[in-house]
Amino acid sequence: MHTTTTNGIRISVRVFYNKEYSDPLEKKFVYVYEILIENLTDNPVQLMARHWRIFDGYGIKREVIGEGIIGRQPVIDPGEFHSYSSWSPVSTELGRMDGRYQMINLTTDEKFYVNIPSFDLIYPMILN
Repeated sequence: MHTTTTNGIRISVRVFYNKEYSDPLEKKFVYVYEILIENLTDNPVQLMARHWRIFDGYGIKREVIGEGIIGRQPVIDPGEFHSYSSWSPVSTELGRMDGRYQMINLTTDEKFYVNIPSFDLIYPMILN
C-alpha cells in the first residue's frame, strides 16, 4: 500500500492488475486502484476535484482532471474516511500514476490540495 499525508488528510492507495479487461497482445493493460481518504483534521472537509497524471512505460503522460471522484464530491467528517475504487488502462507493461485532490475545509471555506502518492502499474508477467 502507498500512503501519504498532506494538510491532515491521509491518502492510501492499493493497485491491482485486472486480467479480465486487459489484452496484452493488443497493448491494453488495465489496473484497478483502491483509494482510502482519511480526515485526520478537526474540521469536516469536502473533496471537490481530482487531477491524475498517468504515465506509460515510455514516459508519455495522460492527465485526467475533473470534479469530484466517480461522480461524487464526498464530505468527510473529522476522524472519518471515504473509500472508492476506479481503474485506468495503459498501453505498456509498466506505468505510473500520481495526482492530487482539491479539498475544501467546510469550517473555514479554505481550499487546499492533497497529494495522491505515486504508485506503479506493473504487468505481473514481467516479474516472473
